[in-house]
Amino acid sequence: MDGIKIATIGGGSSYTPELVEGFLKRYETLPIRELWLVDVPEGEQKMNIVADLARRMVDKAGVPMQIYTTLDRRTALAGADFVTTQLRVGQLAARIKDERIPLKHGILGQETNGAGGLFKGMRTIPVIMDICRDMEELCPNAWLINFTNPVGMVTEAIHRYTNFKKMIGLCNVPIGMHKAIADKLGKSMQEVQVTFGGLNHMVFATKVLVDGEDVTEKILREWGTQSVMNITGISWNPEFVQELGILPCSYHRYYYMTKEYLAEELEQYEKHELRAETVKAVEEELFQIYQDRSLCEKPKLLEKRGGAFYSDAACSLIDSLYNDRGDIQVVNTVNQGAIENFEEDEIVEVSCAITKDGPKPVKVGRLPKAVNGLVQQIKSFEVAGSAAAVTGDKKKALLALMINPLVMSQKTAEAVLDELLEAHKEYLPQFFQVP
Repeated sequence: MDGIKIATIGGGSSYTPELVEGFLKRYETLPIRELWLVDVPEGEQKMNIVADLARRMVDKAGVPMQIYTTLDRRTALAGADFVTTQLRVGQLAARIKDERIPLKHGILGQETNGAGGLFKGMRTIPVIMDICRDMEELCPNAWLINFTNPVGMVTEAIHRYTNFKKMIGLCNVPIGMHKAIADKLGKSMQEVQVTFGGLNHMVFATKVLVDGEDVTEKILREWGTQSVMNITGISWNPEFVQELGILPCSYHRYYYMTKEYLAEELEQYEKHELRAETVKAVEEELFQIYQDRSLCEKPKLLEKRGGAFYSDAACSLIDSLYNDRGDIQVVNTVNQGAIENFEEDEIVEVSCAITKDGPKPVKVGRLPKAVNGLVQQIKSFEVAGSAAAVTGDKKKALLALMINPLVMSQKTAEAVLDELLEAHKEYLPQFFQVP
């Protein structure tokens, strides 16, 4: 059949209207005939609400795209050309535990960093591995585009522990940084070339060019408060950023400003105003808005959900894979020597030329020695976390926690590990199997 089939796992996500908007904007070059939304029974109501909105958006656009919903993942995967994953194992209730329990023990609670990030990874990796096995059987030529956090750890696990090679990890942080850099220069994003290298949620902009002129130094001096929706934009010390020599992303603040962010989160903890709790309230409001039968476009409130540029990142990637564009985008993929700080076969987040055969990493060279220790520590954390997720070995999970610089204490690591394992027992069966 003519046209493209896409399966979106986690179709009941509040992000889905942004994804649909991106596909509709690109319909002339990305002719999607079927978009299948897949979810679990707990997410069925949200999926149906989102699907109804998606159909109204498609009708308004006047394109022949069919929206399907199902709880049967295999039906959606059969014959798919692309699969996107935006799932949350345990839904927002699990995220709230990931944030609150570490803070109860005096360490940062965050969705993708530290103890919270480890547990989200350990819940997610087995599910993504099952999806990969289904894809090998039902749509072996399809690309899997994973937007599920922690993207770096998930991609590392699939690369290390499966034979599935057509997976690309994706994050909206680099595209947000690119936009912020262009705004500071008073240019469009198309006029500014930015090279990125590092790890997911630990990526750096290593070079900025305008008309072939290197303007990196100018941006280093002016980086300031740039941040994403879910992280307070405490201003960077410009002297520190200049000496670092490359531009840090928003998530670096958790490592370079740990005391400030821990104090802020502890205050939010007491008020029940943590990011996960805020997101839950935003989501409830969004799904009320989504049910308005007169709504046939993505509502502005979705920007508060934190997924800005999702459609640009995900849809542009799929468009470039499908059309063999060879344009430069930032994705999580195998290093292949692009960043000298990492092994050839480790997963990195890096600028790549996107072709029909997949991403081809741009040569970044060596990241400065000033950041090497931190990026190596986080890569070790991703590797250890991947091993823990796959084996269900508590010792490996403790190792991952002890490696992470946000944990800071053996006693705390042990207590947090025990409490989070018990809190997420339903979604971590690999840790509770009887020998």
